[in-house]
Order: sequence, then structure tokens, then C-alpha cells
Amino acid sequence: MAALLVSAAPLAAQELVIRNARVHTVTAQGMLERADVVVRAGKIAAVGAGAASGAGANATTIDAAGRALTPGLFAGITAIGLEEVSLEPTTVDTAHAPGAQVPPLPIEMRPEFDPTIAFNPRSALVPIARIEGMTFTMLAPNALPGGSLIAGEGAVARLSGAYDAIEPASRTLFVVLGSGTLALAGGSRASQWMLLEQAIREAKPPSPLRDGDYRLLTPAGRETLARHLGAGRVAFAVERAADIRQVLAFAAKHRIRAVIVGGAEAHVVAAELARAKVPVLLDPLVNLPASFDALDASFANATRLAAAGVTIAFTQSGDASHNARKLRQVAGNAVAHGLAWDAALAAITANPASIFGVPGRGTIAAGQAADLVLWSGDPLEVTTIADAVVVDGRVVPLVSRQTELRDRYLPERTALPRAYPNGD
Repeated sequence: MAALLVSAAPLAAQELVIRNARVHTVTAQGMLERADVVVRAGKIAAVGAGAASGAGANATTIDAAGRALTPGLFAGITAIGLEEVSLEPTTVDTAHAPGAQVPPLPIEMRPEFDPTIAFNPRSALVPIARIEGMTFTMLAPNALPGGSLIAGEGAVARLSGAYDAIEPASRTLFVVLGSGTLALAGGSRASQWMLLEQAIREAKPPSPLRDGDYRLLTPAGRETLARHLGAGRVAFAVERAADIRQVLAFAAKHRIRAVIVGGAEAHVVAAELARAKVPVLLDPLVNLPASFDALDASFANATRLAAAGVTIAFTQSGDASHNARKLRQVAGNAVAHGLAWDAALAAITANPASIFGVPGRGTIAAGQAADLVLWSGDPLEVTTIADAVVVDGRVVPLVSRQTELRDRYLPERTALPRAYPNGD
């Protein structure tokens, strides 16, 4: 940080200049050497060599000294701000428990469940992710075991710490298919599609339902599902190639903008995904069969999809909320298995922003939101750290609960190595 030259102007100043950077624009301009980025009122005002000459005398200035500057990164599909301590139920707001409807529905489908209402921008997980360069995430409902085929709606949240951080245009319905929800459909994938078709019939006006009819959805659920038919965005959590083909047919039939989440076998049907223009959010570290849904899982999944022309973005399997910082390392692993470096960066910046309807983010270009990260080295390398993070045009402190605990309990000077911080 000693190499970071910041003027005496306040960090929240209206004008910011980052000089002399290797700017990865993630646009058709590509990478710009020794370029400047000028930020005014939270937006990027200018990008290019000599752009700093148009800045005011009182602008906050950062000398990048040739280091890499990228857009703010996508944290993946997470529960950041919806989950604090995973094993403490009172701090987890990601799922609607089955049977909570009174009277209970025969089959739980809750498209109207919207966990983003519970988003807490003051969560400890927000700055933990942000100081690692993550500036936005997709908040998604979680289908509890035995929960719901239609888990609910999610939306993109900016990791700015603001209460108005949810991006309304990004609203996405999440459907969970495959072996994980077979028990909800009588044990058959065919039944899953049968029930989804029935839910669609219930939601399409005019409703065919009469008093006393068997039904899958509440009135609010029918209204929510109806909004996603036609122009709506629906994310299907599915792994198996055969199931992905069914998603493509279902989406075409009902004019749904489908997104595949998971897609361990997506590379098997890459040509079909490309023709349908259906993007895939995948974890590049998924390899070898972990279930009968993923017999053809491969490290080459991302590379093969990109080569076929499929738009890809990255997310993580497992505890993504507490490990969001690892997503750029996941992208680096995709590069190690054949994906072009620029494509991997796009998969954690511009692509997820475009997929989820927030195109003002994920690139460095005039008029875009000023979410920027200055790196100590290659952003996709494990040893690289963020030297400066800008969210909505504001340089944010590189402080989190973890750094505060470190600074409180780790002595600055000790006669012994750090393995013995207390002299024991």
C-alpha cells in the first residue's frame, strides 16, 4: 500500500483519477497499457492514455504504476447479506421451509418467495468479499432438502454497503431440477416436468382453476410465475445433459429466457446451448463424477462451452458465501485448463452482468458504473491482492472483520516467528 499515492482529497470525492494503469476494459477495446480512468459522480467519465489531463485539480488521484485495473468482480451466486453463520438458523434467510404454508400445499412451489427483502448490507460478509475485489453478487433462494422445485426469486446486489443495493431489473426465478429434488416429484424426472407444466397452466391467465381444484401455487405464486413467462428470466439448476436439453425445449415452448446453473455436463450439448443463446453459470473446478447427474463432468467444460459460442459465467459449488474471494482463483483454474485469459475475466465481470440484466457493470467504459479494482499482480493468481477497490465511484476502505481481528491480536513485533505470536 505504500506504493499507492492517494491525494489528501476525501475518499468519497466526486472526482477520482486512476493514472498509468494496465486497464482491462472487458470490451472490444481490450487491454490498454499506461492508460488513465477518470471517475465523476460514481460513473466512468473517460478511459485512455492522457485521459487524466481532463480531470480537475482537486480530484483524488491514484498512481497505478502500471498495475492491472479491472472492473469489479462478480462474487457468484451467494447468500452474502442473507447468511451470517451457516449453522445458526436465526442468521440464515435464504429459504422458505416446506410446510410453512397454512393450510399446506400438496406440493411446495413458492415462486413468490423473495429472500432479497432480508438483505443486510451491513453483514460482515460484505466487506470480506469486497476487499478481495468482489463488487456484486446474485442473491438466490436456497431449495432446502425436501423444499421446492420452484425455490423463489433472486436478484443482483451491489456490495456497496448501501440499503438500496438490489438491482430490480435483475430479478430471476430459480428452479431446481435433477436428482436433488426427485423426492418432491414422486421420484421421477418426468414428474418434475409434469408438475412444472401444471404450474405453468395455473399461472397463465385466464386461470383454469375452480373452487376445490388441486393446485400447486398460491395466488401470489401464480402472479409471480406469470411475470416470468414470455420475457422473464428463469435460472434452472441442473447438471445432466439430457436434463439441459429438456430445459431448452421447455424454455422455447413457454418463451422463457433460460439460464443454466451448474451444467456439469453442459459441454455435451454445447452446440444446442449456443443455438438457443442460453448462458451457463458453472464451477470450473467440477471434475469427475460426483453423482449420476454429472458422469461427464470435466475441467474442460468452460473451454468447450466458450469454443462453441456459449456465454459462460462462473460461480462456486459449496459454501460460496463465505468463500466468494476464491472465485477469481476458480477462473484462473479455467485458464489452466485451456480457457483464454480474457474469457475467464469476462466470466467474472461483463458476462454475469449481462446475463442478469445489469449491463452498466462489469466493464470499464465511459458511462458505466465506476466499480474498479487495482491489483498487485495478475488478478487470477492466488498470490495477488487488491490494492484498491472502488464501488460506485467511491474508494472503499480495505477493512473487514477479519482484518480488524488480525490487527488486534497479531503483534507487530515479536522475537519469534509468527507461528508463535504470544511467545509460547
